[in-house]
Amino acid sequence: MRLLVATALLLVLFPGVALRAQAQDAGSGIDVGGAIRFNYGWKDYDNDDKFDLELVRADLSCERGRFICSAQYRWYEGFSAVHHAWVGIQATEQQQVRAGIVQVPFGLLPYASHSFWFGSGYYLGIEDDYDLGATWTLDNGEWRADAAVFAGDEYGTGREDGRYSFDVATTADHPFRERTRGVLRLERLVEHGDWTTRLGGSLSAGRIERRPDGADFDRQAFALHAESTRGPLELEAQWARYDYDVPGDRIALTAFLFPFEVASTADVATVNVAWTFERSGWFDSITCYNDYSTTRADGPGLADSVQNVTGCSFAKGPMFTYVDWIAGRNMWFAGGPGIGIEAGDSDRWHSRLNVNVGFYF
Repeated sequence: MRLLVATALLLVLFPGVALRAQAQDAGSGIDVGGAIRFNYGWKDYDNDDKFDLELVRADLSCERGRFICSAQYRWYEGFSAVHHAWVGIQATEQQQVRAGIVQVPFGLLPYASHSFWFGSGYYLGIEDDYDLGATWTLDNGEWRADAAVFAGDEYGTGREDGRYSFDVATTADHPFRERTRGVLRLERLVEHGDWTTRLGGSLSAGRIERRPDGADFDRQAFALHAESTRGPLELEAQWARYDYDVPGDRIALTAFLFPFEVASTADVATVNVAWTFERSGWFDSITCYNDYSTTRADGPGLADSVQNVTGCSFAKGPMFTYVDWIAGRNMWFAGGPGIGIEAGDSDRWHSRLNVNVGFYF
């Protein structure tokens, strides 16, 4: 019901707001938009197959002189959440500063995947993560450098399960929440023949807090990443290691209403390949891909997790469609109990088909 109400408001109000803003000041640099997405999912491990209205979202961006801003709010079935909300300054042609709920500049950007389903890193909070803080970016074409500081997650509490990006959860067994951290990222563009390659590394360090007694524990993450393109071909590779230095070998994360356990320390490897067909028949473009990621965890009660997504995305005007086949072993959202957590049937593969049709305006 909340999604239907949000859909009606978006269709009725936002186009009108955008038209009035343009009529009042064509040079204001204000842009209002949004999206509506529908989803069909089939699983081989339960009978919860369904077609539904998956998302309604509202977007706002602005630019006036050096001042810039961007915000996005999302309505899902059962909850709503902020995606991002920041203001910024384009200090020079090469430097930009943002503050608010901003994307954490870690690993392959904007994310280490091509599919609607994302890779393992997303569910571990090291891919497409948005937190409360400030970022600085210097990009001169050949080199890109990012530095960021964060006060905590986007809500400042680990008890909020209705969120978009995955963060440390406060649960009865793992009563932690994210606190301050710093992030550094460096990337270089290298051209060799017909290939264009971006090579980089990322570092994140900070702390999490145990809620009952306020005790602090360290957290670190490291990543080496590369993205290479040649015409329609794109290759991506990333190795990352994260470590929550907490008692025991598990910690809880949360998003989309469901907290779950992950190994507190693990290595995450990602290898992706994609091919884009421009102007393919009726479609503006078609991109087909295979995104593979694995989480390697050692210890009692822990086991490796694997996810592989094979699919294609189809672009036509304002419509964008994903068709993904997701196969997972011991993987959250693919029949597993968490990520890096051993279960009775950990060696068994589970699969799901996901079709997502979105209209963006």
